[in-house]
Amino acid sequence: MKQEVIKELSTADIIDRLEEEKKHLVKLRMNHAVSPLDNPHQISENKKTIARLKTELRKREIENENTK
Repeated sequence: MKQEVIKELSTADIIDRLEEEKKHLVKLRMNHAVSPLDNPHQISENKKTIARLKTELRKREIENENTK
């Protein structure tokens, strides 16, 4: 997921998407432990997406604190 797409989401959508991505990462890791994935690069891409989501959430938190 690109940063431009994440910026367009609402805060609630980002939180929901973050939970989904975390669950997906756990499934990928479990599947990779049992039998190797066809594309193990998926795990690192998923981790990067989670980091992008967390970054955008934190950015919005800081903006809200500064506006108060």
